[in-house]
Amino acid sequence: MTNATHRAIEAVWRIESARVVAHAARYVRDIGVAEELAQDALVAALEHWQRQGVPDNPGAWLMATVKNRALDKLRLDALHAKKHEAMGHELDALEAHVVPDFVDSLDAKRADDIGDDLLRLVFTACHPVLSTDARVALTLRLLGGLTTHEIARAFLVSEPTIAQRIVRAKRTLSAAKVPFEVPSAQERGSRMASVLEVIYLVFNEGYAATAGDDWMRPALCDEALRLGRILAELARDESEVHGLVALMELQASRLHARTDARGRPILLADQDRSRWDPLLIRRGLAALARAESLGGALGPYALQAALAACHARAHTAEETDWEQIVALYDALVQISPSPVVELNRAVAVGMAFGPEAGFALVEALAAEPALARYHWLPSVRGDLLAKLGRYDEARAEFERAATMTQNGRERELLLERVREMSRAGGGAAS
Repeated sequence: MTNATHRAIEAVWRIESARVVAHAARYVRDIGVAEELAQDALVAALEHWQRQGVPDNPGAWLMATVKNRALDKLRLDALHAKKHEAMGHELDALEAHVVPDFVDSLDAKRADDIGDDLLRLVFTACHPVLSTDARVALTLRLLGGLTTHEIARAFLVSEPTIAQRIVRAKRTLSAAKVPFEVPSAQERGSRMASVLEVIYLVFNEGYAATAGDDWMRPALCDEALRLGRILAELARDESEVHGLVALMELQASRLHARTDARGRPILLADQDRSRWDPLLIRRGLAALARAESLGGALGPYALQAALAACHARAHTAEETDWEQIVALYDALVQISPSPVVELNRAVAVGMAFGPEAGFALVEALAAEPALARYHWLPSVRGDLLAKLGRYDEARAEFERAATMTQNGRERELLLERVREMSRAGGGAAS
């Protein structure tokens, strides 16, 4: 197989794999079996396209192939269960919803079917019956098209660990008899929250890696954005879906400005805003407007997007409307209270009303158990102490934060702050 053909197949699979798995799952109603059938279709493509070349419509070719594999499996299952007649009726009903020739697979009705299948796959892969780690791994595998090795590398865990999570997730879904369906209107709210949580967890791990030598993993941001955009097309009337997309677009617009040429972090106030991506900013603001246009109070993701929009609209750090940001955090605290949100609000208060006001709020959070191992607490405290001229105390806070973070680049940044405080205070860094 030529390198060009292999690259073409990889690209097609990354784009089409979620649709192929979803299409198979509509027939067999089992995520694990559906993925196996999709892999069979991929193997068939590798063999066929090597001899015949990549077809004009490779996605449709894969759809037709996986459909045939699924129907063959149903026939075999029917034979084993000795229910030929009943299965024959089911197969007739299934065939009636699918155009036999893959050349015709792009007509409007089939496109709608595929959209429904994808939405079912999203809700199934992100089902709350699974642990968060399992949901993330399964989502990246089925919807992101990532290999087990790629997921393991992204999250800095071993490949066998990721493989076990995915296998256990499939078994859990099967044992719990989770239906392959879009949940009812009554269930959709809580289930959608689970879906959005998974996508944003993936994005955040790319935006600010929890461990390792790189501060960011842009490939994960790209995957989360792709999944969010797909979901926004499938759930057009869900305000929080558009809110999440807006938040990710606006945050992703800063990626190129968040590190220097040597990969060292650059904090928001020091970033060259000419390097922010104007296309992503426009897309983010448009998604936020869409969320706002759907009516009702903004949800947590849309409010966070509105916060990001305040930064995006400011041409310089000095132009940032910090009082508006505080007001948005006030609203966010009301609907989604958490110590982390309170800490971020304290930063905004310090910027809007002075470091003393911010420091008082941070001090009130010092005993919060949820922040006991959260390195941003001493980091924020150190920053506010530095602004108050209390350099020795600030240095101690930055040292404490440096011992708590698991990210190498972030540790370097915090130790540089330690050295700055030593110079400012006339002391030596420990």
